[in-house]
Amino acid sequence: MNDRVQAGPKVASAEVWIEGGTFTMGSDHHYPEEAPSHPVRVDGFWMDVTPVTNRQFMAFVEATGYVTVAERRSNPEDYPGAQPHMLRAGSVVFEPPKRISGTDPSQWWNFRFGADWRRPYGRQSNIRGKYDHPVVQVCYADAKAYADWAGKDLPTEAEWEFAAKGGREGTEFAWGDELVPDGRFMANTWHGMFPTENLKPDGFERTSPVGSFPPNGYGLNDMIGNVWEWTSDYWSSRHPEPAQKSCCVPVNPRGGGIEGSRDPRQPDILIARRVVKGGSHLCAPNYCRRYRPAARHAHEENAATTHIGFRCIRRP
Repeated sequence: MNDRVQAGPKVASAEVWIEGGTFTMGSDHHYPEEAPSHPVRVDGFWMDVTPVTNRQFMAFVEATGYVTVAERRSNPEDYPGAQPHMLRAGSVVFEPPKRISGTDPSQWWNFRFGADWRRPYGRQSNIRGKYDHPVVQVCYADAKAYADWAGKDLPTEAEWEFAAKGGREGTEFAWGDELVPDGRFMANTWHGMFPTENLKPDGFERTSPVGSFPPNGYGLNDMIGNVWEWTSDYWSSRHPEPAQKSCCVPVNPRGGGIEGSRDPRQPDILIARRVVKGGSHLCAPNYCRRYRPAARHAHEENAATTHIGFRCIRRP
C-alpha cells in the first residue's frame, strides 16, 4: 500500500494503491442476492481514501456549472402515469416516523421538492458546517460526471468489495466478526430499533465527517456505513456460479446487463438499477444488516437520496 495525493482539476483527494489479487466475493450466509460466494480476481487500482465530500463536489460544480439530476425537473417519460405536479425538482429524504405500521418504507421516505446536494433535507436545510461530510442527493449520472471531471472512474462492484475487505477474508465485517468490538464503534450505522429509535451512541444522527471512524486494512475510511456508495455495475439478482477450475476465475468482472437490472415489480418503469455498496447510517441490526463488504443493494440510477454518496478510483 502506497499513499499518494492526486490532484484533479482544482480538486485534490488522498488516494491509496490497492494491490490487485484474488478474493472471495459475496456471501452464502446473509441476503440471497449476495450468493453464491465465488472467487474473483481484480487488477490493482488507486482508490480515494474517503467518499467525495460536499467541499469536493462544490469545487466540481463551481468549475463546471454542473446541475445535478435532483435539481432538474423529472422526465415524464421515465414515470408514466405520474401526476404533472409531482415532476418538479426534488429528491427523496429520510424522515424518522414516530410510529410505524408494517414495513412499507414510504412511512420514512418522502419525496421533498427542493431537496438536492446543497439542501439535502429540503429547502430549509443546507450544508454549512458539513463541508467534510459525504455529498449526498447525487444519482449515478452525477457521480459519474464528477469522476470524469476528476480524471477518474467509479469502481466496479468487485473492485469496491475487494477494497472494502482491507485484506481480510472470512470475517463478517471489514474489521472482524463483531459489529462493535470491545465497545469501539467502527462505522456510522444505526443503533436502536429502525426507523423509530436512534440511540446515537456513536454521536451521529445522520452522516458524519469522513474519517470519523478507523480506516480499514488498506487505509480507507468509511467503506462501511455513513453513506452507501455507487458502483458502475448494473444490478443482478445474484452472483454467477463459482468457476469450476482455477484457470477460469473471473478477472475484473462486471455486473449484469441493463435489461436484467430493471425492477420486475415495476414493469412500466424502465429505469436501470446499479449496485450500491457499504451500507449507511440507516443500516440497523433489526432492519438492514448490509454494513458488510459482501452486502449489496439495487438502486435506480436516476434516484438520489440522503444516504447515498460515492468515491472514485483510478486505474493504471
